[in-house]
Amino acid sequence: MPIMTATRTVRRDAAGPRRLAVDIAVLGAGIAGVSAALEAARLGRKVALIDAAPSLGGQSVAALIGTFCGLYANGPDPYQVTHGIADEILADLAAEGATSDRFGRNTRIVMYDEVALGRWIERKVLAESNIQPLLGAMLLGVERDGRRITALRLATRFGELALSAAGFIDASGDAALAWQAGLACREPADGPVYGTQMFVIEGLDEAAAPTREQVEARQGEAAGRYGLTRRDGFVFAFPGKGRALVNMTHHETPLDAVAMSRTALAGRREADKVLAFLKAEFPDAFADAAIRTYGLLGVRQTRWIAGRHQLTIDEVRGEQTFADAILRCSWPVELHDRAEGAYWEVFGDDHLHYVPLRSLTHDETDNLIAAGRCIDADVAALSTVRVMGPCIAMGAAAAHALDLAGAGSVHQIDVAALQRRLADNLQRTD
Repeated sequence: MPIMTATRTVRRDAAGPRRLAVDIAVLGAGIAGVSAALEAARLGRKVALIDAAPSLGGQSVAALIGTFCGLYANGPDPYQVTHGIADEILADLAAEGATSDRFGRNTRIVMYDEVALGRWIERKVLAESNIQPLLGAMLLGVERDGRRITALRLATRFGELALSAAGFIDASGDAALAWQAGLACREPADGPVYGTQMFVIEGLDEAAAPTREQVEARQGEAAGRYGLTRRDGFVFAFPGKGRALVNMTHHETPLDAVAMSRTALAGRREADKVLAFLKAEFPDAFADAAIRTYGLLGVRQTRWIAGRHQLTIDEVRGEQTFADAILRCSWPVELHDRAEGAYWEVFGDDHLHYVPLRSLTHDETDNLIAAGRCIDADVAALSTVRVMGPCIAMGAAAAHALDLAGAGSVHQIDVAALQRRLADNLQRTD
């Protein structure tokens, strides 16, 4: 049988970047960006879903977050407060046996299998003919015409791509689109908010697994002996699987390529130290444990837009309602502002706080909306709404707001019409 041997000579086409035009460009394919892209596509909009990683899902998959937080209200029988694609995810993953409910922080937390979630996202995106995924695409620059963003310049391994759109959603997590556009952004003023190197261990003896309180107590006493920075954290066992999700490290997450690369490698070394701690201190449970998967270094809060309204911790604590509210949430203050641990402030049974559309929009542009952890809030307030549930709701709100804006301004849309579209995320209590 003959084998292939022929070759041909080619040369790069210097005609310029490839060009692509869509209705809505979503930068960032984490859970907020995926929610935005699916909602926009189902509204009939042609969407580009862009991510620098070679896969979809962002931190929800690659960083092994492993828990849906902020999907439910508080209290002994919490109801769901975020719907949209959250309904589909919960139903589909539960049918696969890929979720497990826990109760903590006065609310329901849903553990999930990150592989199952990643495949779910891929299937849903591929099923929508209106979504063009662009993976491995790095943002090089942003083109503007007055108050409107007109195009993104993207670098790919296959050459440069110029992407034009009528509307843009910054779901990058670090406000990369707003930053590259030269728009005003915010960063923490009093030091970093720490990220975490998450990882999954297998070979756990679930019957002997320590409680969260036991792990934290021992970590607080013995962390120094193992070279651990953080003095708190937790191990979540996935029932019946013999594996667990580990969240016990803290790392700065700099917005610099050189520093971040070193930090990412150091994160895995810290994970190895955590496993050594668990094996030595809780041998009955972890003697046979090994690291199954290291996640990408998790990032909590780095840079975000300077929006039309900065959500404050006083508004969160006071359950401030807004005329332009687009979601509600009850997740506590979860502020990782110290290397040795996190500050938690859990809210009561009836607590709900809200996010206004103005925290997703920027005064200097008419066709950009932020979603996810790069909306405008003070450092403490942002820690209550940057989790998975609110991020899903923000993505939906961003898609619908741009759909209503059309060729006009996101600052002049019919807010009542937007809220009717988002009624499930604002009103349902079933």
